[in-house]
Amino acid sequence: MSEIVKIPQNLNVNYLAQRIASNNGTSTAFKEVLNEKIDEIKFSKHSLMRMEMRNVKITQSEYQKLLEAVNKACEKGIKDSLIVMNNKAFVVNLKTKTVITAMDGEMLKNSVFTNIDGAVII
Repeated sequence: MSEIVKIPQNLNVNYLAQRIASNNGTSTAFKEVLNEKIDEIKFSKHSLMRMEMRNVKITQSEYQKLLEAVNKACEKGIKDSLIVMNNKAFVVNLKTKTVITAMDGEMLKNSVFTNIDGAVII
């Protein structure tokens, strides 16, 4: 059985500020930080509320698949993506790698998704 991952509230912390602060006061070039592959997805407050309200939970392996889908979509130049996985859907802003909203399989039926320019089905 897969372990359920509780997404901590602090995932909304600005990655750049977090990364620079983690250097113990040493200087890091802005360009260097931007060129690093970010290995985490942020969840907006709205998406965390929707996940709790809709009982959408993700396992650690699902989180990794979501991260891989986000990276694939970024490589294709997508800006806002719908990612469908295991009867769950996530709308992700790829510029900020932030999940904007989430829904379960029941909500997917007869749904219309707007303000996206690509989709990844995994």
